[in-house]
Amino acid sequence: MLQPTVFDQLARYRVVPVVGLERADSAVPLAEALSSGGLPLIEITFRTAAAADAVRAIRRELPQVLVGAGTILTLENLEAAKASGAAFAVAPGLNPQIVRQARQIGLPFIPGVATPTEIEQALSLGCQLLKFFPAEALGGVAMLEVLAAPFRHTGVRFMPTGGVNSANLISYLRLDIVAAAGGSWLAQSADISSGKWDDVRPRCREALALVAAARSQ
Repeated sequence: MLQPTVFDQLARYRVVPVVGLERADSAVPLAEALSSGGLPLIEITFRTAAAADAVRAIRRELPQVLVGAGTILTLENLEAAKASGAAFAVAPGLNPQIVRQARQIGLPFIPGVATPTEIEQALSLGCQLLKFFPAEALGGVAMLEVLAAPFRHTGVRFMPTGGVNSANLISYLRLDIVAAAGGSWLAQSADISSGKWDDVRPRCREALALVAAARSQ
């Protein structure tokens, strides 16, 4: 029996918590809170010096949690993500050099797109899961549905991120071209800095209830 790919796992949960960590020692308790809330996955943005160490800590202490690296802007970011043990990497934009290098080192990669031209370019590079970013600022669900229409037959799918929250999550997940949605509302900066893990768990459960509702519609 074939093992599910990383992208299969993201599509299974349909919600990807996106977080930035100023301190690596917050990584494990945060991942524990997400996991106990029903979401054993996390995308840690590589915007801080603590990112790589945070990924390593989760991989070491909680190997059952699927941890990825976000905001991959440079080849150095990409190599650091791979070395830290990230299971996947995500970028806000489309850099062909980074896409090719990610394939070379065997790191599943999700580039960001905002236009038909970028979608075409991503497809030509062999990418089938694309980050639609910044989703709400680009027109949200309506824009994504129209933008994706000419490409639906290719099998491409999207992970809208940027402005996605509990109020609009179902609208995104109703779209057949959406594999999962990324969001920072599940674990907010204030929760992380103050260790309010009990505030994170119920948001995860609420998100999973919305996922279930979207599947039933």
